[in-house]
Amino acid sequence: MTITFILMIAVFVATLFIQFWLQQTYARYSRVANSRGVTGEQVARAILDAYGLHNVRVEMTPGALTDHYDPIAKAVRLSEPNFHSPSAAALAVAAHEVGHALQDAKGYAWLRVRHSILPVANLGSMWGPWIFLIGMFMGAAGLMNIGIWLFAAAALFQLVTLPVEFDASNRALSILRKMNFLDDREIGGARAVLTAAAMTYVAALANSLATILHYVAIMNSQRE
Repeated sequence: MTITFILMIAVFVATLFIQFWLQQTYARYSRVANSRGVTGEQVARAILDAYGLHNVRVEMTPGALTDHYDPIAKAVRLSEPNFHSPSAAALAVAAHEVGHALQDAKGYAWLRVRHSILPVANLGSMWGPWIFLIGMFMGAAGLMNIGIWLFAAAALFQLVTLPVEFDASNRALSILRKMNFLDDREIGGARAVLTAAAMTYVAALANSLATILHYVAIMNSQRE
């Protein structure tokens, strides 16, 4: 159990480092304006129209780095800074979210899988740890097992999220270059931002896997 606890701490520290890396990278390339002077909103709209997704709206959402694609509302939602900004970072984020809209329109397999397991994953992330703790204090191995499996569903969702996010980033970089929104210098900044963002998903999965291993170690120690 000590080894798994140390692993959890190590993953937690790595996650903090990755979050810091993302914030610093995003801040750096938020100060690099694209040579065409277009904003995140304009780029998102242009890409959607170029690929025939005229029904997908581009909307502004409150907060910072709250950008996302809503497949139910068919809307690309950009945080206020990225909506108005002409920076390389804003264009990278906008194109990435449009990448999810393209995945949705084309029926991208991994996106469909992610949507199908979302309800169970939400249930697992919310109730899995609590059920495990109740089982641990009651000495009920059955409840502990249920908690672990529920939390594992959340980890599976995070695993499936990786190809979805990496694919959206690859689409974004390819389109930004193809449509000449960013030059060679600016595309490097966009790639740096998207790489740092992708690593946050890797860190989240690593954290969940370390937690599962820790739970399993606790359960095994109670059986001894």
